[in-house]
Amino acid sequence: MGRTAKTFDLARMFAAFSDRTRLRLLNLMNGREVCVCYFVEILGQSQPKISRHLAYLRNAGMVKARREGKWMHYSLETPADAGAAAILRTTLESLKADRGMQSDLVRLGRACCEPQRLVALQGAPVPAKLGANAV
Repeated sequence: MGRTAKTFDLARMFAAFSDRTRLRLLNLMNGREVCVCYFVEILGQSQPKISRHLAYLRNAGMVKARREGKWMHYSLETPADAGAAAILRTTLESLKADRGMQSDLVRLGRACCEPQRLVALQGAPVPAKLGANAV
């Protein structure tokens, strides 16, 4: 269920931004839907840890999830609150200048285009580009 402008919790949003792993997740989802398995491989962290970070981002109103078979797919959710939406867009734009964030995107591209290189991801769905409604 989406958050309304009246109920959006900016403090929770800023708390979500305070963790580098969560920023990395947001960066990887910018403009695309990504299966949790790719996050695990690219970030080099356990699936339960990644899932906890994704739950935090969902609770902060910035991420939505969709199940397809055994796979969970995550994408950005634009907050209904205009100020919060602007903060998220600005944050995502700022992440583009970070070398570590750029490196994560390169690894995601390799994982999607050369799945044979990442044995752990065999059979995983390729991240889908989102339409014009992306954040």
